[in-house]
Amino acid sequence: MNSTKENLVEIIRTRSELQARVRAWKQAGETVGFVPTMGALHGGHLSLIEKAQEKATRTIASIFVNPTQFAPGEDFDTYPRHETEDIAKLASVNCDAVYLPSVAEMYPEGSVTNVRVESLSDLLDGIYRPHFFYGVATVVARLFLHTQPDVAVFGEKDYQQLQVIRRMVRDLGFPIEIIGGETQRDADGLAQSSRNLYLSPEERRTAGAIYAAMHRARTRLALGTLPGEAMAEAEALLGKAGFRKIDYVTLVDPATLQALPVDQPLEPGTPARMLVAAWMGKTRLIDNINAGQ
Repeated sequence: MNSTKENLVEIIRTRSELQARVRAWKQAGETVGFVPTMGALHGGHLSLIEKAQEKATRTIASIFVNPTQFAPGEDFDTYPRHETEDIAKLASVNCDAVYLPSVAEMYPEGSVTNVRVESLSDLLDGIYRPHFFYGVATVVARLFLHTQPDVAVFGEKDYQQLQVIRRMVRDLGFPIEIIGGETQRDADGLAQSSRNLYLSPEERRTAGAIYAAMHRARTRLALGTLPGEAMAEAEALLGKAGFRKIDYVTLVDPATLQALPVDQPLEPGTPARMLVAAWMGKTRLIDNINAGQ
């Protein structure tokens, strides 16, 4: 095996090496937890590793900037890549292995097979980035085949992605438990995200308004405000804070992602998720919170 060690994190770059390692672990009676990432790791990613460690005896993180989920003109070429720093961060939480495949390893020459999770992929972010969740589902399915985990953990910050993956796993029968990891936030409430690195200092100082607007809307819903009014107020607050474009502020059923009625109060006990996507300068931020009463 040609894998190497760095700070006790095993560095693996090919599918064959990875599967040999996983096979050895499972033959020894161990279980495998997996966290897929695109790198530029932060505290949110590390919390997912720690969540996986609660459910499995071995943990693998992957770092792969997936070209199939970027449209032309998006930030594939400029997406932050910090391999050395990322490996050190994984070592700090005792991750067992990091998988660093090449594009050729993930998409062999001549590859034409893709995975489409219909409906869930075409709502919300799927309207603004119609290619996105098809690329996500395809690469995650391939990563699952490479890593063969028992458990995989995805952050709730990317809530639609989490639901797409859950549906894919259910529909295709992957023998993998999918777990959502709680969103990790900075002191002002801004959800930790690799794309926060794109924010200027001034933009970063005001970006926390996205959480404040959601929190206020949730409070208003609990007081009986109609969802349409609460969402409109949140959108107005985002505009006032400096978000230059708001793609959506919406209240949805957590499982189906279908919009809830805007002209009826949210009844106690109704499951609900509030999702937001808005632009701060040139950076698109997404966030969500549980809004059920």
